[in-house]
Amino acid sequence: MLNELHAAMMKGQARSVAGPVLRRLVNYTREHFEAEEAMMASAKYPGLADHRIKHRELTRQAEEFMDRFERGEATINIQLLNFLRDWLSIHIKKSDKEYTPWMQKAGQN
Repeated sequence: MLNELHAAMMKGQARSVAGPVLRRLVNYTREHFEAEEAMMASAKYPGLADHRIKHRELTRQAEEFMDRFERGEATINIQLLNFLRDWLSIHIKKSDKEYTPWMQKAGQN
C-alpha cells in the first residue's frame, strides 16, 4: 500500500488514488492489530496492555490523517510516506519483536 501511495504521488495522482488506499491501510491496520491482540490475549502475554496502547495510538494517527485527507486538509507527501515507513519498520521490527519470545514459549506449552 505504501508503494501504491508512492507511485501515485510520483505520477501526480495522489489525490485520486490515495483515498481508497488510505482507507484500505486503516482497515488493514485495525484488522491486523485486532488479530495480534487476540493472539497475545490467548497466550496471556503480560505486555498486552502496553502493546494495545501503542496500537491505539498508531490507529488514531492513521485515522486522523485519513480524515484530514478526505476533508482536503492534507496531502500525500514524502513526509507522510516516511512516517508510514518508519511506523511499520519500528513497530514490526521493535515492538512486535518484544513479544516473540513469550509467544514462542506459549506455543511450546
